Amino acid sequence: MVPEADVLAALRRYWGYDSFRPLQHNIVKSLLGGRDACVVMPTGGGKSLCYQLPAALLAQQTVIVISPLIALMQDQIAQLTQMGIEAASLNSSLTNNEQCEVIRKAGEGRYRLLYVSPERLARADTLGWLDRVPISLFAIDEAHCISEWGHEFRPEYRQLSRLRQRFPERPIAAFTASATRRVRHDIIDQLQLGDPDKYIASFHRPNLRYIVKQCESGTQSDLLLKALRQHPGSTTIVYAPTIARVEETVDFLEEHDIPTIAYHGRMDSDTRRRNQERWMSDEVRVLVGTIAFGLGINKAAVRSVIHLSLPKSIEQYYQEAGRAGRDGHPADCVLLWQKRDAALLAHFTKEINDPAEKKRAWQRYDEIRGFVESESCRHRQICAHFGENPKWQSCAACDVCSGEPAWLAQTVVIGRSKRKKSKRVTDSARTGAIARAQGVQPFQSAGRHDADTSGVDPELRDYLREWRRTTAKQLEVPAYVVMHDTSLDELCRVQPNSLAGIRRVSGFGERKTELYGQMILDALTQFRNNARAARVPQKASKPAEETMRLLAEGRTFSEIAGIRGREIRTIVSMVADLVEQGQVDLQNSWLDHEKRIRIEEACARLGLKRMRTIKDALPPEFTFEEIRLVAAHLRRLQQDGEQHPQPAPQDR
Repeated sequence: MVPEADVLAALRRYWGYDSFRPLQHNIVKSLLGGRDACVVMPTGGGKSLCYQLPAALLAQQTVIVISPLIALMQDQIAQLTQMGIEAASLNSSLTNNEQCEVIRKAGEGRYRLLYVSPERLARADTLGWLDRVPISLFAIDEAHCISEWGHEFRPEYRQLSRLRQRFPERPIAAFTASATRRVRHDIIDQLQLGDPDKYIASFHRPNLRYIVKQCESGTQSDLLLKALRQHPGSTTIVYAPTIARVEETVDFLEEHDIPTIAYHGRMDSDTRRRNQERWMSDEVRVLVGTIAFGLGINKAAVRSVIHLSLPKSIEQYYQEAGRAGRDGHPADCVLLWQKRDAALLAHFTKEINDPAEKKRAWQRYDEIRGFVESESCRHRQICAHFGENPKWQSCAACDVCSGEPAWLAQTVVIGRSKRKKSKRVTDSARTGAIARAQGVQPFQSAGRHDADTSGVDPELRDYLREWRRTTAKQLEVPAYVVMHDTSLDELCRVQPNSLAGIRRVSGFGERKTELYGQMILDALTQFRNNARAARVPQKASKPAEETMRLLAEGRTFSEIAGIRGREIRTIVSMVADLVEQGQVDLQNSWLDHEKRIRIEEACARLGLKRMRTIKDALPPEFTFEEIRLVAAHLRRLQQDGEQHPQPAPQDR
């Protein structure tokens, strides 16, 4: 068994930490002792350290980490390399020669950690060469994916059950952030864990404020703006349900002077990674993404996570919302949902053919509907969902227990009577008093945390962030690999004047101090000599202005989409809005003349409210984009008082 002093020394040497987070120390001891383990810790709880620290201590042995994302593997390897811990990955981004070299070195015990995907582990040849690797243990990340009852079931994870038969003497540790009691039992059964040590952290995140609001499509954008303005200059994630909604939301926020970037699966990998890094390094504070964004994101100071649609499960919501407030400071989790979200989830559930999976999907549907429509404490509902039974009844940190925040209170809740809403706000004072009596602290607003409560000179923080961003780009690594937000804030508070002083800053181990210590001291000296962060130049034009300029140049929708990095239907949606606003005229070149006439006739017959009704009345080759453009033109004519437009003239 590794001596306790060596464990703490490695924590200080490599990670620069003087103490463990809750559960970490016991988990490390279990793995060093050769025990199987099932670990459930919330996002940001420090799961990766639990298997990386044993890897650093077990010389000439290798921890095999099964991880689902190449980008996540690469980022963790970059971190480990900068700490002086040998690590590598085996994935499809490597050439055949590079893969052979990794396999050769792994057989020689050269790596402390080797990352592989579940798909790679399922290959017959993988188990063959793994026999030659001096394996210390297997660490399975996102382990809930092995369970059909999990919210992200992946069939390839089922292949991991072969590990126990092939390597019966090697311990297996399963890690996840979101697993119900049923899923936890399924993980243990599927992986055939032998009397594992179970570590289940509390699912209560008291620094998060859950705010759930049912709204209409016409008010959602306004509520989004209000939510973002509660956190000026702070880091935010906005989750949108589709790629089109991502792009439309980015353009909408840019039009309202909120710098924003997009993240979705149809972007090329370089653009996606570049956008993620701009957000990670605080170059742009607001990121709008699909659920493709977030797995393995290691950013502590996220002050708000905003959902623009109903998640498909409580587990998904808990995992995504949990990316806020990982630094322990107050953060808001805002869910702005519409009834049509529920209808869409129900539609997809009905389309499932497998009876067992359909049953599970309906259960998830009922649970998430119950969560958003319930009048009971949000925190307590989440804890109960995961099998935890809190002693308190009121959290003082959700819209149910403390009432809607002021910026939401003026908006009428769709589908609720005014009497019921009034009772809920009136009861907030009573539930707050109950919470205090139970020892639950009142929630501190997250909105001004960056500006008022951190005790950090904002100019120094901006300067060090710029230094970190520049250094990360030069080294071609993510900004958080150079330094975490929490370490950066501590540097600003302490302002050390020696390498020994930097070593006392949390997050600076020996290797990181060697790499960056002198550069940080130089940066601090430059700041004291009145150096300041450069101002990032604003974009020359907003999305609508740029689109109109390109239209005036005679560009096609396809060309504009390519230039602006958007989907064609996103461009068409914006152009339709511009047509309806009277800023752009409908051009005959945008669609076939006969189609335009047919669409105008359908609109005259069916009205302009529902695009789906018009689409269903037309032949299938008529697209929503074409209908949207013509309908926008007709709405504009109605606004101008011309109720019966003449048939569109032929091009001459």
